Amino acid sequence: MSSEFVIGLAGQALYVVLKASAPMLGIGLIVGLIVSIFQATTQIQEQTLAFVPKIVAVFVAVLVFGPWILNVLVDFTSRLLGNLASYIG
Repeated sequence: MSSEFVIGLAGQALYVVLKASAPMLGIGLIVGLIVSIFQATTQIQEQTLAFVPKIVAVFVAVLVFGPWILNVLVDFTSRLLGNLASYIG
């Protein structure tokens, strides 16, 4: 295995991780921004108000996007294991 191959494989793995985590991160960011705007306008500085909606939103995003995330990870893993002989040789 050459260093270019290892770097390319690491890049593909990083892309898959970013692709799989993007829905949860995006929804968490949007909900956090909405909660921050709500806290700034109402001057309510409750710590649980900042965390609980984000946790619930990310959990719902995992439930909604879970099958798609699983499909992305399984596709990457099957391609990786399917070409394992060509990677070693």
